[in-house]
Parts: sequence; C-alpha cells; structure tokens
Amino acid sequence: MNLIQFFDLNGERAVGQVDGDITRQVNDAASVYDLAIAALARNIGIGALIAEKGLGAAVDKAAILAEGRMLAPVDHPDPAHLYVTGTGLTHLGSASTRDAMHNSNKPAGELTDSMKMFQMGLENGKPADGSKGVQPEWFYKGNGYTVVNPGHPIPSPSFARDAGEEPEIAGIYVIDQNGQPRRLGFALANEFSDHVTERVNYLYLAHSKLRACAFGPELRVGDLPSHIEGMSRIKRDGQVIWEKPFLSGEANMSHTIANLEYHHFKYELFRNPGDIHVHMFGTATLSFADGVVTQPNDVFEIEEAQFGAALRNPIRIEAEHPVIVGNVY
Repeated sequence: MNLIQFFDLNGERAVGQVDGDITRQVNDAASVYDLAIAALARNIGIGALIAEKGLGAAVDKAAILAEGRMLAPVDHPDPAHLYVTGTGLTHLGSASTRDAMHNSNKPAGELTDSMKMFQMGLENGKPADGSKGVQPEWFYKGNGYTVVNPGHPIPSPSFARDAGEEPEIAGIYVIDQNGQPRRLGFALANEFSDHVTERVNYLYLAHSKLRACAFGPELRVGDLPSHIEGMSRIKRDGQVIWEKPFLSGEANMSHTIANLEYHHFKYELFRNPGDIHVHMFGTATLSFADGVVTQPNDVFEIEEAQFGAALRNPIRIEAEHPVIVGNVY
C-alpha cells in the first residue's frame, strides 16, 4: 500500500491510497500523521484503520503533481518536531567517491577516515540477529522546515558552493506514546547536499548536509524490498544531461536497516512521543562524481517503480540573506 498527501481542489488537505494506477481519497483523513497517531492509540495498523474509514472518489495523481498540490507523504503539525537525519558510507561502492574527495592529503597507501568507516561497515554492519553492529557515519540534516514538497524548487543557499542530488531511500518513523519508534514505511528521497564544501575537508560534512531536501511523493507502507534499482537523472531545458541507476536495499548495503535504525534511535533525544523521523540511508550514486555542475532550474528526477511516482524537484538559488546578530540586553 502506498499513501500520498495532497491539497484537494478546494484547498483542503487530504490523504490518498495508491493501488496501481488508481488513487482514491481516504475518507475522513487530513494527514498521514493523524492516521498514525490514531492507529497507535488503538493498537492497530494504519492499513486496518484506513480499511475502517473506507475510500472515496478516485483522484488524478498526475494532475495533483502537475498542479503543485502534492505534499510530502508525511509531515508534522509542528515542523520542529520532524527530524531529518541520515547515514553515509552504508552502500556497497559508496566509499569510492568520498575516498577520492579526501585522499589528496594522505600518504600513499594510508586509508582515509572515510574508507576506514566503510570497511568497518563491511566487517560488522550486518550483525547476527539480536546483536549490535558497528555504528555508521551519522548526520543531522534539518527539521520539517527544510522539507520541500514534491515538484517544488529545492532552494540552494547563496553561500553554497555546489547544489547536488543524492538519490536515497528514507525510513519514515513516528515515536509512540511509550517512547518507542514505530516504522510507517519508506519513501524515495533526494538528500540534497553541497559536495564541493564537503570536499574541502571531511570535517565540513556537517555543514554540507545542512540543506533542504525532498522525499516522496509516495509513502510505501510495509517492509523495504531487499533489492532496489532505480534511476537518478538531471534534466536541463527538458533534456537529460545526466542519468545513472542507483541501487539500495539490504542486498546492496554494508549495513542492515535494523542496525542503522538502532544506532539512530539509541539516543533518548530521538524517542520523544509524537515526533516524526525521516532517516535517509545513504547512496552510492552522485552526479558530482561524474563531474556534473548543476545550474538553476535544472530538475532532479529520482524514480523506482516499487515506490510509485517519481520524485522531481528543480533547483532554485536563494538570494543572499544578511545575518544581523543583535542584542536583547
């Protein structure tokens, strides 16, 4: 089952259930978050709750996307209570680009910190059931205010040195009333980053990740397929200037999803009841690695059939915003 959130033709929020080529509005539902909280309160699955509510009229998903009425597939009434985080160096092949970025200052034959981290994942990122594996690289990306709806421009700040895509899978979670993470499902994600800033020094990775992002348009409710093979591309003036397949799912990763989840949610900070978490699992495919330099109005396109509609967002360069630090004393 896939779910979407959108504005209907009257400007009211709505939820739709996607079944193949047919999308129907969920009765009496304004948000996936409300559905999740209600399902948790009754200790039933979100699918069972939707079945109780029933489905209404069919809606045109393509028109919703084309008209800019699609929302991210989950959000929070208070955007500050939605965390966007991620992990890196988690996919087979993901270390090569990072290693090349940070290898120039290393003596011949000495591994970069990135390659050391990647090898740690290869050795102990998929522990036996019940045991804890090695912790991955982790980063904070932002909160609900940094999430861009599908189809809308991703803003790149005026001080950025690069505006590059990262095609990923994001796990979507809500924290239940007992402070335990509960998985809602998975979605396509563009973990938009500044790779030129990151390349200066690996300690700048934290800065390079503090950017907007997008995920969706659909929430895949259920387990993550073990093998995911999608396509990431960039279009300029309607023409494809770069495209490359991307792989994900545990068959193509050096960590299990359970290991990545544990090392995120082991922190009490991330287990506050009612919070939403969008956790991005990493990638091994970047246009930056192929020397692509994006321009304003280029369009990122990420698609994989198991996740429904493609995620598309153009780039917008923000005007410089002066930062004036004043006093309150």
